[in-house]
Amino acid sequence: MSFPLLTATAVLPALGAVATAAVPAARRTAAKWLALIASLATLALAIAVVVRFDPGGARYQLTESHAWISAFGVRYELGVDGIGVALVALTALLIPFVILAGWHDADPLETGSRRWRPTQGFFALILAVEAMVIISFEATDVFLFYIFFEAMLIPLYFLIGGFGDRAHEHGEETASTQRSYAAVKFLLYNLAGGLIMLAAVIGLYVVAGNFSLTEIAQARANGSLHMATSTERWLFLGFFFAFAVKAPLWPLHTWLPNAMGEATAPVAVLITAVVDKVGTFAMLRFCLQLFPEASKWATPVILVLALISILYGALLAVGQRDIKRLIAYASISHFGFIIMGIFAMTSQGQSGATLYMVNHGISTAALLLVAGFLISRRGSRLIADFGGVQKVAPVLAGTFLIGGLATLSLPGLAPFVSEFLVLVGTFTRHPAIGIIATFGIVLAALYTLVLYQRTMTGPVKPEVSAMPDLRVRELVVVAPLIVLLIFLGVYPKPVADIVNPAVKQTMSDVHQTDPKPAVEAAK
Repeated sequence: MSFPLLTATAVLPALGAVATAAVPAARRTAAKWLALIASLATLALAIAVVVRFDPGGARYQLTESHAWISAFGVRYELGVDGIGVALVALTALLIPFVILAGWHDADPLETGSRRWRPTQGFFALILAVEAMVIISFEATDVFLFYIFFEAMLIPLYFLIGGFGDRAHEHGEETASTQRSYAAVKFLLYNLAGGLIMLAAVIGLYVVAGNFSLTEIAQARANGSLHMATSTERWLFLGFFFAFAVKAPLWPLHTWLPNAMGEATAPVAVLITAVVDKVGTFAMLRFCLQLFPEASKWATPVILVLALISILYGALLAVGQRDIKRLIAYASISHFGFIIMGIFAMTSQGQSGATLYMVNHGISTAALLLVAGFLISRRGSRLIADFGGVQKVAPVLAGTFLIGGLATLSLPGLAPFVSEFLVLVGTFTRHPAIGIIATFGIVLAALYTLVLYQRTMTGPVKPEVSAMPDLRVRELVVVAPLIVLLIFLGVYPKPVADIVNPAVKQTMSDVHQTDPKPAVEAAK
């Protein structure tokens, strides 16, 4: 039997989580190094997955299938297509940076405080989330996917509520209350979506008789499984609602600004750059593949909701006073672009959406982590408390600027290619939606440049006059992400070559072809 590579990529961080949690309380540094080593080993396995994956081969590769709950047709089935490979690699890439960036976030509080922050628990929870996200990208059994789709909420709940940002202007007691509120809101929203999805999962089993994604999709394609129109639409809505909450799509987005605002910067990266991608990924893998006709039926409404997310998120980002909440609303806008690209039902739109998932993860991680370093130095998240930082910490300011420019999709940086493809793909089939969505680019430039101007330029405020520049550990975190943003902005082909065949297969699932150009090219 060949080595179960996909299982190993999920089991290794899970074992790392258990081992990290078991380190004695006095050995905090050992726990950190153990977590980092586990994440780097997982990255090595993810690289092996990328190397072994053949973009021109079968749709799902490196497959594993074992009996699990035979009485209900549940199997332990794993497999990755190009989209899954890209997102497994993104997750494994970002977690070591998350761990390094949060190296001191769970250390004991200052002398005089009675509250102890369990360092081992913090890093163990991060590894647990990584394991559950990776297996969600690999699962081809619907029930197996559902279990980990829901289970990842538990460690995230504790990461948000138990390890919140120390930079809070209202004191520890108020901060603790707001962290608890953000964690409970995150949990309730996502549990509500998950419960509705559970009903749809059960309904799918009643109709199909099993949970295997590949078997159900094949039966639908060859006509041996027929769903009534109303049944397919209800099942689609059950799945889509859960994924829209996770994504997050307006108006189911309101948990995200609270969660990102109250979490530490590395945990905020974990939420928006890693976990939220499960929602958009699942729209491609499950909604479009299992319910193609219902997906086309719902497309007009979903495109309008995505457009509202783009403009609403960007407008609210412009008016924010809190740095992390600004980035949270910017992410809502970006997820609107991703969902718009998925449901544009064009190969350019879906390729752009998949690339956007990867590039948004890298750019948001870079911006949020540098923002976290900035906030920890000043002890405040408020934009008004900064000014003139570029004069005292030029490297910090420079990396912050590059992260911000990537967020507004500046040409030459990775997100530009994604956003361009999404807009082109949307415009060819839905020109009005594509035209209106371009205003999101203008608003992105506004909130990004205003943020940089207010924090980094102008007179040096006394409170930041002694601010140190990025340290070696912080440079190790930020520099590779900046390099990736530039490399993928200039040469996105390595990722595009992996995801494009999977996108073509998804287009085939929904029986769509790209519209012909309105004006034929001159011969």
